[in-house]
Formats: sequence, structure tokens, C-alpha cells
Amino acid sequence: MSKKAVLIGCNYEGTEGELKGCVNDVKRMYACLTERLGFEEDNIEVLIDADDSYPDPTGETIRRAITNLIQNAEPDDVLYIHYSGHGTRLPAETGDDDDTGYDECIVPTDMNLITDDDFRDFVDELPEGCKLTIVSDSCHSGGLIDESIEQIGESHVENQIEGEEQEDQQESEDRDIRNRDLPVEVLVEILKQKTGRDDLDVGKLRPTIFDVFGEEASPKMKKFIKGMITKLENYDNEEHDEEEEMEMCMALAFLKEKIEEDEEWARLVMEIEYENDEEIYAGQYRGIIPDGGILISGCQTHQTSADANPTGDPDEAYGALTNAMLTILEETDGEISYQGLVYRTRQILSETGYSQRPGLYCSDQYVDTQFLG
Repeated sequence: MSKKAVLIGCNYEGTEGELKGCVNDVKRMYACLTERLGFEEDNIEVLIDADDSYPDPTGETIRRAITNLIQNAEPDDVLYIHYSGHGTRLPAETGDDDDTGYDECIVPTDMNLITDDDFRDFVDELPEGCKLTIVSDSCHSGGLIDESIEQIGESHVENQIEGEEQEDQQESEDRDIRNRDLPVEVLVEILKQKTGRDDLDVGKLRPTIFDVFGEEASPKMKKFIKGMITKLENYDNEEHDEEEEMEMCMALAFLKEKIEEDEEWARLVMEIEYENDEEIYAGQYRGIIPDGGILISGCQTHQTSADANPTGDPDEAYGALTNAMLTILEETDGEISYQGLVYRTRQILSETGYSQRPGLYCSDQYVDTQFLG
């Protein structure tokens, strides 16, 4: 049995979404893994920005690192992924009445999003008997592994509580705290800066991400493009009046324009397979998560996670979840269950004035087992 990890920290320096504590989180977690939890340095891959001696955590490098972690795993291995950075929620874009959910995503430094469905795909590939723990110190992280079993948390509650979000915003104003939430409008602006393109828009974000990143784009984005191509073919075979043409959703209109300009534009997606339209909708559901996947989220799906810099010194900034977890792991020398860790983390965050509520998502068999044991 081996213990292996991928640690990811994104500070997004120089952008509108800049954070302070994410790289610090990774460095501190690295020390905890090697000094307390039995991980060998050679079995830990670190992806951080703000330091050219490490790989930049782009969408491509994150996916490659996680894929390598899983593909090289053996039965009974203990795998760990720690992500500190922005989270975001992509709204529906197909225009279908049944497409009403959100895709919860993490935000790599290049804005090449990785969705909750992508994380579910990673977990699906685990060797039998292998355990993968994911800690996501990011906003909206309660839904990061699609349709997982919620052991601790309230993310299954559909009602989005606006008051809690306002409390988080007030908290940020009062305590030099930033939210690790990247609104899609800000994401679009950063993409404009990075690509030099002014034609980007929230209503056509998925096809735009595919247009920018191509083969490196998320598999969920590619499924979306193929599904929309099918929708476009059906649309073009029907008659539409001027009003219906005006009501065409932005994503479909963008796709139509791109294909008219270049018939080969979408060739990368033609071999992608999916079973039904629901797979391209925001918020796909595919049943219970396999036994080997465990998620500790920084907050509930509708909440934000805090990036704190209480002293004003960037070297002392941290994610509220990561800081609380590390405090507990130091106090217990790492000997604490998943359930105990999450409950104690919730307690510390509440006592220190944070409104975010971490969650635990896993099969029943891991609730009382030792964290990364």
C-alpha cells in the first residue's frame, strides 16, 4: 500500500480574482503529509502558480496530474487531492426547459474549468480497493463530486439561502477576507484578458471555453458541444419564423456561427459518446458514487469559502478550511476520523466567525475510519 498525493494551489496573481492563501495552503499541507501522515516526498506532486519551479495549475496540467495519480494507483493505495482556489457555478446554456441546474467547477489558472462531472469520471476510474480523498477549499464545493452520498452537510437542500451569501460578503468586508468564488462574469473578463478576445459572453461560456482550449477542454464541455451540434442539426431541419430565430439561445447561435465559418471546428468532439441529453445539461445525475471516493468540501454548494489574510502579510494568508484542518491534524497528530475531522472543523470555523459549513461525502464505510489512514 502506498500513499500518493496531488496538491493544487491557485492564487491567480495579477487578475481580478487574485487570492492570497492558496499557495500557502499547499505548502502547509505538504508539510503535514510528509511529517504526520506518512507520505513520501517522491509521491507528492505539487502544482502552484506564483513559483516557476513548479508546474502551473492550468486545466491541462491538473487533469494530467490527477489522471496519472489514478492510472498509476494499485489496489489498497491511499490517494489524496487537495485543491485550494476559486470555485464557480456554470448556469444552464442549452435553452431546454429541462436544463435548469448548475455545473460546480474548480477554476485552474488559465480558466479552463474542471467540472463536477469530470471529478466523478476520475473517481469512476479508481482501481478496486483504492481510496481517493479530495479536499476542495473552494466555493460551491459541496457539489464537486456529482451525486455523492452526503454524510455531513446540507447541500442536498435545493433552497439557495441568499441571507447566508450576504453574511459571507459582509464577513469579507469586515475581516480582510476574500471569497474563493469566481462569478462567471469575472471569469469571462479574465478570459478576455488572457485571450485578447472581446466576443466572450456568459451565455455562450461552454462553447467559448471549447473554442479557446480545444483538445485540452473538459470532457463535459466536449459532450456539451456534441449535444448542441445535434440540436443545431435538428434546428436547421425545421422552419422558424424571425421571432424564433431571435430566441435561439446564445450558445446555439455561437455554435452555428463557428461551424458556418469552419466545418472542421468541432471535429474534436465527434467521437465523444453520451447516452442522453441529460448528460450535457448543467447538473448531471448518474447515481451513487463508487465506494472509493471521499470528498471534504470547504462549504455547502450554495456557500462561499474564505481566503483569509488577517495579519495583512501574504505569507500568513490561508484558506479557512485548510487552516482549521491543519490545526486539528496537528492537535491529534493525524489520528482522527473523517467524521471527527469535519465536525471539529465546522466547530472551529463557527467559533472563529466563519459562516461556511464544510461537508463530508462518502460511503458509510469511511465515515469513522482514520483520515488518510
